[in-house]
Amino acid sequence: MWLLSRQAVITPFVACLCMLGIGLIQFPKLQKLLYNQQAISIETLEKDIQSEKLRLNFLKRMPSFGYDNFIADWVYLNFLPYFGDDEARAKTGYSLSPEYFEVVLKNDPRFLAAYLSLSASTSIYAAMPERTISLMEKNLKSLSPQVPEKSYYVWRYKAIDELLFMGNSQAAQHSFLMAADWANSYSDEESKYVAAISQKTAEFLSRNPNSKYAQIATWSMVLNNDVDETTRKIAINRIEALGGKVITTPEGTQKIMFPPKD
Repeated sequence: MWLLSRQAVITPFVACLCMLGIGLIQFPKLQKLLYNQQAISIETLEKDIQSEKLRLNFLKRMPSFGYDNFIADWVYLNFLPYFGDDEARAKTGYSLSPEYFEVVLKNDPRFLAAYLSLSASTSIYAAMPERTISLMEKNLKSLSPQVPEKSYYVWRYKAIDELLFMGNSQAAQHSFLMAADWANSYSDEESKYVAAISQKTAEFLSRNPNSKYAQIATWSMVLNNDVDETTRKIAINRIEALGGKVITTPEGTQKIMFPPKD
């Protein structure tokens, strides 16, 4: 029994040593890979982008053979390192962002988290809000207030893009009203809050299509999402440019102060 106990302790220890050894062996290779990636030419990056675009176009046309969700998840996982490679994107831009999400949402239009990534990557980074809105309009036909759960967020993301990036206050008002309507079918506090703020923003727009209050409230929605530092700075700058202020409370939360006049 003592022998078994000793073996139980030694086995994971040896495994850890093996993993550490492999890590030390691979570290110089990783350093070299990172160096090569930094030194890669724009021409090479552009060729990689074209190859990836061809692959995504093929996936758009290819039948799923019943593996819809698997393909959606796989392509979304491929999107993450593409979007997260700041150095490469600084050279080539984010033009493939909507191409990834066209494949993702074609295979799984109920992939709720994908809509937020679509809005941020395509509207803000790729500067293609029209593609974002078009994809959302197309795939909203596959959604309902309860499927997937809290799908009212898609209407909210659509409203944000319509108001902030397209300047289409009439379309944004309709989307905010739809978000409020769908959110009202839930009884939890989060949904009640979304319903109330969406309704309020729609009312601002009905009274004044150029409402600063509506725009500030909408940028605050962007700020309250789980966004990266670049998007957070954009949201704060836009709020302040509209006459609002972003104050960090002692608890670490951010409070929006609206201007005295709309």
